[in-house]
Amino acid sequence: MNATIAVLPGDGIGPEVTREAVRVLQAVAQQFGHTFTLKEGHVGGEAIDRWGTPLPEDTLGLALQADAVLFGAVGGPKWSDPRAKVRPEQGILGLRKHLELFANIRPVRVFPDLVEASTLRPEVIQGVDLVVVREATGGLYFGAREEGTERAYDTLIYTRPEVERVVRLAGELARKRRGYLVSVDKANVLASSRLWRHVAGEVVREEFPDVRFEHILVDAMAMHLIRRPGDFDVIVTGNMFGDILTDEASMLAGSLGMLPSATLGASQNRFGLPRGLYEPIHGSAPDIAGQGKANPLASILSAALLLRYSLGLEEEAAAVEQAVEQALHRGYRTADIAQVGQGTQTLSTEEMGRAVVEHLGSSTGKTR
Repeated sequence: MNATIAVLPGDGIGPEVTREAVRVLQAVAQQFGHTFTLKEGHVGGEAIDRWGTPLPEDTLGLALQADAVLFGAVGGPKWSDPRAKVRPEQGILGLRKHLELFANIRPVRVFPDLVEASTLRPEVIQGVDLVVVREATGGLYFGAREEGTERAYDTLIYTRPEVERVVRLAGELARKRRGYLVSVDKANVLASSRLWRHVAGEVVREEFPDVRFEHILVDAMAMHLIRRPGDFDVIVTGNMFGDILTDEASMLAGSLGMLPSATLGASQNRFGLPRGLYEPIHGSAPDIAGQGKANPLASILSAALLLRYSLGLEEEAAAVEQAVEQALHRGYRTADIAQVGQGTQTLSTEEMGRAVVEHLGSSTGKTR
């Protein structure tokens, strides 16, 4: 395969973790006989400093021409003035809009060697393997708003087509996994959630009769994720609820540094597959930027999702995930998970990336 990947490292630890994901992609290309053309662009705060905008035209053009986008992180104290009209986060929002990316997929898997990393009891999180599908272009974050010192408001709006498309994607994902889908809302209070519940139920009844389906209120779901996370398979919800629940779910895996994400939508690449945007769910972590402490595994696992969803390379994606698991089993840790287990070795960001590449060869049975 000959594929073009836009690489947008961004701010803070974004360049450090993205560099290791690129290292893994290059190793995959070499071992499996692919050609990945990696083209780097500017985004977020560093793009504001260079070009005065968080999403320069050249970067947008690069993303639109690529088969997939590998994203780092944006933001930091330098650009945090709430009065600023131009903010780093507008870069990723612009990418979602122009690439028509409406569904953020966040897998939450507890690796066996990191069970002790969670603050929950091992028997609660053992074997957890769920996916949260978060609607990414509507809801409270995109509605009309007014800011002021005496009065302010935000508007939560969803339309039938917005709900249909994200629930349909979640239903297709559930069908390929364990066949269980939960839709999360606040239908006992919010009119927008009552529409969500009605449309979600309709889509599943008509299009996914083979999928076991359930509605759960968001406050109950927050409790269930702590009490019985292993019971869930695919969870679909709105933008704000998904944002909060996925950060909560990240603690099941022990660290934000372990969780990848894929944002997919209507736009397709040259292979007829989603032109997705792939990024770790953690932020730019400016307090540790440049220190070699950042965990690159979420970015590397995001690259695995890129291989799976945008390039259709399931074997290669599985090999990357297995290499990560083997590196952890070997006792390799970054600072955020270094306290876990006995006989572990704390590695820098770059060292962890190289460790995954080394195990990639053994997991595929191929040599570099």
